[in-house]
Amino acid sequence: MILAHCGWITKNEILDLKRTKTKVSHCPVSNMKIGTGGYAPIPEMIDLGVTVGLGTDGAASNNTLDMFETMKFCSLVHKQHRWDPKILPAQVVFDLATLGGAKALKIEEKVGSIEIGKEADIIMLDLEKPHLIPKHDLISHMVYAAKGSDICTTIVNGKPLMINNEFLTLDCRKILEDAEKCAKDLTSTA
Repeated sequence: MILAHCGWITKNEILDLKRTKTKVSHCPVSNMKIGTGGYAPIPEMIDLGVTVGLGTDGAASNNTLDMFETMKFCSLVHKQHRWDPKILPAQVVFDLATLGGAKALKIEEKVGSIEIGKEADIIMLDLEKPHLIPKHDLISHMVYAAKGSDICTTIVNGKPLMINNEFLTLDCRKILEDAEKCAKDLTSTA
């Protein structure tokens, strides 16, 4: 089982999550947008060995669905809540977004990290943008400064889908036009 949000989880319930091997999808941006009011005790979950991944939830409660934004918010909300700039460091948050998500879905043998034998699911970032310079710590950059729009290349299972911002398998303009039309059709009949 994977529980999403977990904004009102108690210490005893964290123990139940551990005992039952329940996974958690932490959705900090969505939680803040919908005003959950609760606080997901992610550091305690991690300390007790509960599998935690990051999620964006849906577009209604997280308009951008940007995992980079989600990583940043994850780290910052916990630092703010605890008054502790060292809680949930960038590497931990990056791991939640990658291998943590794969473990939550029980597919860590196939994805979640770049290793021989795993599917080659890779994104590449254009690091030559003003907000990504200077480059002191790349993991920290990905968590605190990068945005989904910085992705320039996407490879899924070893197959390039986008290289240097050029889509290879999709007609992006047509998809965007169709999406706009569907949205207008949907809202005009509501």
